[in-house]
Amino acid sequence: MKILVIDDHALFREGLCYVLRKLEEHICILEASHYEQALELVVKNTDLDLVLLDLDLPGKDGFAMLETISEYYPATPVVIISASGHRADIKRALDVGAMGYIPKSTTSSVMLNAIRLILSGGIYTPSDVADNSTAPLTCRQLEVLELMVEGCSNKQIAFRLELAEATVKMHVTNIFKGLGVNNRTQAAMTARKIGICQLNTN
Repeated sequence: MKILVIDDHALFREGLCYVLRKLEEHICILEASHYEQALELVVKNTDLDLVLLDLDLPGKDGFAMLETISEYYPATPVVIISASGHRADIKRALDVGAMGYIPKSTTSSVMLNAIRLILSGGIYTPSDVADNSTAPLTCRQLEVLELMVEGCSNKQIAFRLELAEATVKMHVTNIFKGLGVNNRTQAAMTARKIGICQLNTN
Protein backbone atom coordinates (compact mmCIF):
# COMPACT_ATOMS: atom_id res chain seq x y z
CA MET A 1 0.00 0.00 0.00
CA LYS A 2 1.27 3.48 -0.90
CA ILE A 3 -0.11 6.63 0.75
CA LEU A 4 0.80 10.27 0.20
CA VAL A 5 0.43 12.64 3.18
CA ILE A 6 0.22 16.35 2.30
CA ASP A 7 0.48 18.71 5.28
CA ASP A 8 2.78 21.63 6.02
CA HIS A 9 3.25 20.71 9.69
CA ALA A 10 6.06 18.17 10.11
CA LEU A 11 4.94 17.14 13.59
CA PHE A 12 1.42 16.32 12.37
CA ARG A 13 2.80 14.36 9.42
CA GLU A 14 5.00 12.38 11.79
CA GLY A 15 2.05 11.54 14.04
CA LEU A 16 -0.18 10.65 11.10
CA CYS A 17 2.48 8.36 9.63
CA TYR A 18 2.70 6.55 12.97
CA VAL A 19 -1.07 5.95 12.92
CA LEU A 20 -1.11 4.90 9.25
CA ARG A 21 1.43 2.14 9.87
CA LYS A 22 -1.28 0.35 11.83
CA LEU A 23 -3.21 -0.19 8.59
CA GLU A 24 -0.95 -2.98 7.41
CA GLU A 25 2.59 -4.26 7.88
CA HIS A 26 3.96 -3.29 4.47
CA ILE A 27 3.06 0.33 3.79
CA CYS A 28 4.93 3.04 1.89
CA ILE A 29 4.22 6.57 3.11
CA LEU A 30 5.29 9.60 1.08
CA GLU A 31 5.23 13.13 2.51
CA ALA A 32 4.81 16.60 1.04
CA SER A 33 4.50 20.01 2.69
CA HIS A 34 3.19 22.15 -0.18
CA TYR A 35 1.40 21.99 -3.56
CA GLU A 36 4.43 21.81 -5.87
CA GLN A 37 6.13 19.06 -3.89
CA ALA A 38 2.88 17.11 -3.64
CA LEU A 39 2.18 17.42 -7.37
CA GLU A 40 5.67 16.13 -8.18
CA LEU A 41 5.07 13.06 -6.01
CA VAL A 42 1.63 12.44 -7.51
CA VAL A 43 3.06 12.59 -11.04
CA LYS A 44 5.90 10.20 -10.15
CA ASN A 45 3.71 7.78 -8.19
CA THR A 46 0.67 6.92 -10.30
CA ASP A 47 0.10 3.81 -8.16
CA LEU A 48 -0.95 5.73 -5.05
CA ASP A 49 -3.66 3.96 -3.06
CA LEU A 50 -4.64 7.06 -1.11
CA VAL A 51 -3.86 10.76 -0.67
CA LEU A 52 -4.39 12.42 2.70
CA LEU A 53 -4.63 16.17 2.16
CA ASP A 54 -4.72 19.17 4.48
CA LEU A 55 -6.70 22.16 3.19
CA ASP A 56 -4.53 24.83 4.83
CA LEU A 57 -1.35 24.71 2.75
CA PRO A 58 1.10 27.54 1.98
CA GLY A 59 0.73 29.02 -1.50
CA LYS A 60 -1.88 27.04 -3.41
CA ASP A 61 -4.29 25.60 -0.86
CA GLY A 62 -5.61 22.06 -0.47
CA PHE A 63 -8.64 22.72 -2.67
CA ALA A 64 -6.30 23.53 -5.59
CA MET A 65 -4.48 20.23 -4.97
CA LEU A 66 -7.78 18.35 -4.76
CA GLU A 67 -9.01 19.87 -8.02
CA THR A 68 -5.76 18.92 -9.79
CA ILE A 69 -5.86 15.30 -8.62
CA SER A 70 -9.59 14.95 -9.36
CA GLU A 71 -9.08 16.23 -12.90
CA TYR A 72 -5.90 14.42 -13.91
CA TYR A 73 -5.86 11.39 -11.58
CA PRO A 74 -9.57 10.66 -10.88
CA ALA A 75 -8.89 7.06 -9.88
CA THR A 76 -6.73 8.18 -6.94
CA PRO A 77 -8.88 8.56 -3.80
CA VAL A 78 -8.27 11.77 -1.85
CA VAL A 79 -9.25 12.26 1.78
CA ILE A 80 -9.25 15.67 3.41
CA ILE A 81 -7.78 15.82 6.91
CA SER A 82 -8.41 19.32 8.18
CA ALA A 83 -8.76 21.40 11.32
CA SER A 84 -11.83 22.98 9.72
CA GLY A 85 -15.18 21.46 10.57
CA HIS A 86 -17.23 23.93 8.57
CA ARG A 87 -20.04 22.32 6.57
CA ALA A 88 -19.21 24.56 3.61
CA ASP A 89 -15.66 23.20 3.47
CA ILE A 90 -16.87 19.61 3.78
CA LYS A 91 -19.49 20.05 1.05
CA ARG A 92 -17.03 21.80 -1.26
CA ALA A 93 -14.43 19.06 -0.78
CA LEU A 94 -16.92 16.30 -1.57
CA ASP A 95 -18.28 18.23 -4.56
CA VAL A 96 -14.77 18.59 -5.99
CA GLY A 97 -14.15 14.87 -5.64
CA ALA A 98 -12.86 14.02 -2.16
CA MET A 99 -13.80 10.53 -0.96
CA GLY A 100 -13.82 11.56 2.66
CA TYR A 101 -13.40 14.38 5.16
CA ILE A 102 -11.74 13.64 8.49
CA PRO A 103 -11.40 16.43 11.09
CA LYS A 104 -8.01 16.62 12.80
CA SER A 105 -9.84 16.34 16.12
CA THR A 106 -10.81 12.74 15.22
CA THR A 107 -9.33 9.93 17.31
CA SER A 108 -6.78 7.64 15.68
CA SER A 109 -9.12 4.62 15.84
CA VAL A 110 -11.96 6.49 14.11
CA MET A 111 -9.50 7.81 11.53
CA LEU A 112 -8.24 4.31 10.75
CA ASN A 113 -11.79 2.96 10.40
CA ALA A 114 -12.66 5.89 8.13
CA ILE A 115 -9.62 5.22 5.94
CA ARG A 116 -10.46 1.50 5.74
CA LEU A 117 -13.99 2.44 4.64
CA ILE A 118 -12.63 4.75 1.94
CA LEU A 119 -10.11 2.17 0.70
CA SER A 120 -12.99 -0.30 0.31
CA GLY A 121 -14.84 2.19 -1.92
CA GLY A 122 -16.99 4.05 0.59
CA ILE A 123 -17.15 7.73 1.53
CA TYR A 124 -16.62 9.07 5.05
CA THR A 125 -17.88 12.31 6.56
CA PRO A 126 -18.04 13.32 10.24
CA SER A 127 -21.05 11.87 12.04
CA ASP A 128 -22.27 15.30 13.13
CA VAL A 129 -22.71 16.41 9.51
CA ALA A 130 -23.78 13.11 7.97
CA ASP A 131 -27.52 13.65 8.31
CA ASN A 132 -30.30 11.93 6.41
CA SER A 133 -31.06 14.71 4.01
CA THR A 134 -30.13 14.19 0.39
CA ALA A 135 -27.17 16.20 -0.78
CA PRO A 136 -27.62 18.07 -4.07
CA LEU A 137 -26.12 16.33 -7.08
CA THR A 138 -24.06 18.10 -9.70
CA CYS A 139 -25.25 18.29 -13.32
CA ARG A 140 -22.74 15.61 -14.33
CA GLN A 141 -23.87 13.34 -11.48
CA LEU A 142 -27.48 13.74 -12.63
CA GLU A 143 -26.45 12.65 -16.14
CA VAL A 144 -24.68 9.60 -14.70
CA LEU A 145 -27.69 8.83 -12.49
CA GLU A 146 -30.09 8.95 -15.43
CA LEU A 147 -28.00 6.37 -17.29
CA MET A 148 -27.80 4.24 -14.13
CA VAL A 149 -31.60 4.25 -14.01
CA GLU A 150 -31.57 3.01 -17.63
CA GLY A 151 -29.44 0.11 -16.45
CA CYS A 152 -26.15 1.18 -18.04
CA SER A 153 -22.88 -0.17 -16.66
CA ASN A 154 -19.99 2.13 -15.74
CA LYS A 155 -18.32 1.24 -19.04
CA GLN A 156 -21.44 2.11 -21.02
CA ILE A 157 -21.88 5.37 -19.11
CA ALA A 158 -18.24 6.28 -19.76
CA PHE A 159 -18.75 5.68 -23.51
CA ARG A 160 -21.97 7.68 -23.74
CA LEU A 161 -20.71 10.64 -21.71
CA GLU A 162 -17.17 10.47 -23.13
CA LEU A 163 -15.61 10.08 -19.69
CA ALA A 164 -12.92 7.83 -18.24
CA GLU A 165 -14.40 4.78 -16.53
CA ALA A 166 -12.56 5.75 -13.32
CA THR A 167 -14.29 9.13 -13.41
CA VAL A 168 -17.68 7.45 -13.75
CA LYS A 169 -16.86 5.22 -10.78
CA MET A 170 -16.08 8.31 -8.72
CA HIS A 171 -19.39 9.94 -9.74
CA VAL A 172 -21.33 6.77 -8.88
CA THR A 173 -19.77 6.65 -5.42
CA ASN A 174 -20.63 10.31 -4.81
CA ILE A 175 -24.18 9.69 -6.06
CA PHE A 176 -24.61 6.90 -3.51
CA LYS A 177 -23.47 9.32 -0.81
CA GLY A 178 -25.71 12.13 -2.03
CA LEU A 179 -28.79 9.90 -2.13
CA GLY A 180 -27.94 8.05 1.08
CA VAL A 181 -27.97 4.62 -0.61
CA ASN A 182 -25.57 1.68 -0.85
CA ASN A 183 -26.02 0.27 -4.36
CA ARG A 184 -27.23 0.97 -7.90
CA THR A 185 -30.67 -0.58 -7.39
CA GLN A 186 -31.36 1.62 -4.37
CA ALA A 187 -30.06 4.66 -6.26
CA ALA A 188 -32.40 4.00 -9.18
CA MET A 189 -35.37 3.45 -6.86
CA THR A 190 -34.62 6.65 -4.95
CA ALA A 191 -34.16 8.63 -8.17
CA ARG A 192 -37.57 7.48 -9.44
CA LYS A 193 -39.21 8.09 -6.06
CA ILE A 194 -38.09 11.69 -5.75
CA GLY A 195 -38.42 12.41 -9.47
CA ILE A 196 -34.77 13.26 -10.16
CA CYS A 197 -34.70 11.43 -13.48
CA GLN A 198 -38.09 12.54 -14.77
CA LEU A 199 -36.91 16.02 -15.82
CA ASN A 200 -35.54 15.08 -19.22
CA THR A 201 -37.96 12.33 -20.17
CA ASN A 202 -40.34 12.95 -23.07
